[in-house]
Amino acid sequence: MFLSRRSTLLLAGQTAVAGIAGALAPRSARAQQSPQAPAPAAASAEDEHRAPRTLGDPAAKVTVMEFFSLTCTHCAAFARDTMPQIEKELVTPGQVRFVYRDYPLDQVALTAAMVARYLPAERYVRFVNALFANQDRWAFARGVNSTEELWKMAALAGMGRPTFDEAVADTGLRDWILQQQQADRDHWKIDATPSFVINGQKYSGEMTFDAFRKLVS
Repeated sequence: MFLSRRSTLLLAGQTAVAGIAGALAPRSARAQQSPQAPAPAAASAEDEHRAPRTLGDPAAKVTVMEFFSLTCTHCAAFARDTMPQIEKELVTPGQVRFVYRDYPLDQVALTAAMVARYLPAERYVRFVNALFANQDRWAFARGVNSTEELWKMAALAGMGRPTFDEAVADTGLRDWILQQQQADRDHWKIDATPSFVINGQKYSGEMTFDAFRKLVS
């Protein structure tokens, strides 16, 4: 989405929300600790919320940074139409690693980005995809409280209300996201979402799988 306009809404309805409940459900996991060495010191919650959100092998040949806004319909179209094939054919085989960079275009997108970062990192991508698939329900629906609709989505992802309220009120995280956004704007000259930086080169706008594959080849 170019910063000066907003496109028409994407399709997604109540049936889609029901369908993602299972996909967003938290997965249990037990950390394995070596009996011969002390457990490493736990990272602070602040560090965890600010840690990079990525998809793919850190050793992949190509790293792609995606600058996106959760209220950008072009970002949602890319997530829906192109990203599944990218994940299947480029990310899963270990060729490409994605780094997600928050670039909120409005207050609603900023709040959503904060909530997404309060989820465990392993649930981040699924939650972002669910938000994109249901933009018209939580971001654009008339006569609704967008924060309360966002809370319903977060609850499906396994977030409790106290954690949600903490996320929404976290001014430190808000300021950090905005500072990162300004730094990216200054450094990469980001003027549209989605934008991608591949091998040090910026590309703007949603793209087809074939167009994307050529850029990472």
